[in-house]
Amino acid sequence: MQSSKISVQIVSSGILSEDTLMLGESHLKKWQIPQGQTVQLKFGGYRGDVKVIPVQRFDGMRISQALAGRLGLHAPCSLRMRYHRASRRLSLGPLVAVLITRDYPQSPDRPFGAITGFCKELVDAAQLMGGSVYFLTPAMLGGGGFSRLDAWVWADGWRRARAPAPDVVSNRLTTRKLENKTSVQHFFREVKSRFGAQVFNEKFLDKSEVFSALRRQPSLGRYLPESHLFTGFPQLKTMCARYSSVFLKPVRGSLGKGIIKIVRAPSGGYAAHHATTLGTRRQQFPTLLKLYASISGRLRSSRYLVQQGLNLIEAGGRPIDFRALVQKNGSGEWIVTSIVARIADGRHFVSNIARGGTLSTVKEAVAKSNLAAGRQEAAARLRSAALQIASGVDAHIPAHFGELGIDLALDTSGRVWLLEVNSKPSKNDNTPLTGTGIRPSVRVMLLYARHLAGL
Repeated sequence: MQSSKISVQIVSSGILSEDTLMLGESHLKKWQIPQGQTVQLKFGGYRGDVKVIPVQRFDGMRISQALAGRLGLHAPCSLRMRYHRASRRLSLGPLVAVLITRDYPQSPDRPFGAITGFCKELVDAAQLMGGSVYFLTPAMLGGGGFSRLDAWVWADGWRRARAPAPDVVSNRLTTRKLENKTSVQHFFREVKSRFGAQVFNEKFLDKSEVFSALRRQPSLGRYLPESHLFTGFPQLKTMCARYSSVFLKPVRGSLGKGIIKIVRAPSGGYAAHHATTLGTRRQQFPTLLKLYASISGRLRSSRYLVQQGLNLIEAGGRPIDFRALVQKNGSGEWIVTSIVARIADGRHFVSNIARGGTLSTVKEAVAKSNLAAGRQEAAARLRSAALQIASGVDAHIPAHFGELGIDLALDTSGRVWLLEVNSKPSKNDNTPLTGTGIRPSVRVMLLYARHLAGL
């Protein structure tokens, strides 16, 4: 049976004791909840015995201030409810924790900086759909057992409060250094093992890991440009002999940082194009060996991927690629929530918005591009590729993912190529707002949380 959405009111502890809750009579009948008998109340990691008192001509739930405090609820809200007769368990939720990089307590109106709007959007969506969301930073995870957590909640304003361990954790950390902290990894292990919580997007992906994993699935080979973990000059020489352009990409890079494009000139010699914040810096060399000598120090400082260059579609000489946001829905299945085109700034060969790229719809970008054929089917091919790649990541990389940003490209013949998979996709995805001001990506995220929590 599906869960019910129910409004929860908080009343004085003098009216209602902590071990009693009041529930509309229609809900008791629907779920066959025994009246006046003890059932177990579950909310995230909280477990407690309560007696249920029916209320006529009332469609919600009333709990005491004392019980609300135990549940980490500080204002009226809407939750999903489900009763399991066999175990006599009344489950409320889902209770979702979002792990974010940092907070700014000195700025009460914007305690999470640029993502404060996204966080409030999640809170509003939970109120609309049924659920509760709170926010954590690594600095708040220094405690031990995690049955009660110090968290940021919304109650007519942002405030710090205590809350139970969650049903679901969405990992939105934006640096590997924070994600790999002992306290963060301990938190992940504990909430999964002790409270049965689900943690999704629990790790960063690196480029070599993704391409190696996807090669194991033969059907995905057509999307993968030739790529290798960089080993040295002989390998670079082989790739440059095979392709007119080659990319060197940091295995753990983002936002286009550190990418080097090597182009073989028809008249001889090689050019190295460096992606910088101010634009592309170009260097010309008479031989590939001299070019390599100029960049070898950088290549030794971190791991790089050497990758086949692609003849991407362009608009006015500006390369175009595509970001697909792929998420698991309320049934736990991958869907494409949005695809946007990104057109590189005239000074750059990478299309990242942080490097001056602009967003466009797929239809508009393809219409103004030099794509030779298949313009009508381009969006459908991109969607199909994104879903297949997400399924491949799920099948071959041992981690739990609930949403992925998949960067794709089209070459001038219309072939789809994979550029990168990002396990921490930006929430500024340019998807249209609904009438409630909540983006589809946020709604889908909460539907997946409900699925994971069994609500």
